[in-house]
Amino acid sequence: MAHAFKKGDHVRWNSDVGQIVGVVTRVHTQDVEFMGRHRTASKEEPQYEVKSDKTGHVAMHKEGALAKA
Repeated sequence: MAHAFKKGDHVRWNSDVGQIVGVVTRVHTQDVEFMGRHRTASKEEPQYEVKSDKTGHVAMHKEGALAKA
């Protein structure tokens, strides 16, 4: 199955401080520990590791939380 996003894609997402723009750094298709929390991922529902262009902060989101920037 093709994913909506791939490594290197510029995306945007909402956070507590507003819209964030960044880049996809990894696509996880298996369960993973991220920042001390278990994140469920599969080929059908991957988790995307994203890095903010402005702050360098790294976050993880499901496909539905991201949009092309």
